[in-house]
Amino acid sequence: MHAYVYKSLRKADTYVYLATRDDFAPLPEAVRAELGGLAFVLEVELTPERRLARVDVAQVRAQLVERGFHLQMPPSPDVAAYDAGEYYRSRDA
Repeated sequence: MHAYVYKSLRKADTYVYLATRDDFAPLPEAVRAELGGLAFVLEVELTPERRLARVDVAQVRAQLVERGFHLQMPPSPDVAAYDAGEYYRSRDA
């Protein structure tokens, strides 16, 4: 299965995988408005063995079949990882 990946020009680290190149019709209007412009970045073969950096390939494949698209949002920041003050307090104890 092929997927065509586009990055949002408005939302950092946000990508849309499409089942058909340049076919944005499956995207709900509200999603399209939120993402702003989309720039093509990659064509990829999604085999069951393929690994993707931030998403499960089986989930992407399923959503492409069911909806015609998959939306990849940026990961949520880990609050503990950004709490530098707590990190240094525990280290010095």
